[in-house]
Amino acid sequence: MIVNAEGQILGRLATFVAKQALLGDEIIVVNSEKALVSGGQESIFKEEMEKLKIKNLGNPKRGPFHYKRPDRFVRRTIRGMLPWKKPRGREAFKRVQTYIGLPKDEIKKRHMVEIEKSKIQDLGEGKKKGNYVTVANICEFIGGKW
Repeated sequence: MIVNAEGQILGRLATFVAKQALLGDEIIVVNSEKALVSGGQESIFKEEMEKLKIKNLGNPKRGPFHYKRPDRFVRRTIRGMLPWKKPRGREAFKRVQTYIGLPKDEIKKRHMVEIEKSKIQDLGEGKKKGNYVTVANICEFIGGKW
């Protein structure tokens, strides 16, 4: 199943993808940099900068890991919706792939899926009133380069 993240609220997208992955579907999320996070820009940026201060001072290789690329940022959000400490959650997470933009050749090579022939799932239009920030803007602000 291919899911388009453009214009979708990140939390709702993550719950939908996590639920489908737990049911056994292989999920490909495209345009992950265009997903939206609801809230004011200043408060979201401040919150993300506070998260970057959390470190494991004893051994930095043990995490927590803060992803700055939009595809990894979205994938990490999806992981938060899965039962990660159970084997079925880890197996479901392996079935989720995220991409920046719409890389037709990459998807065809890795997943053997023709984008032109397959249906791209769109979650529908939600209420788009209020403040939103794209995942790309958040990742740029915290120092991501892609």
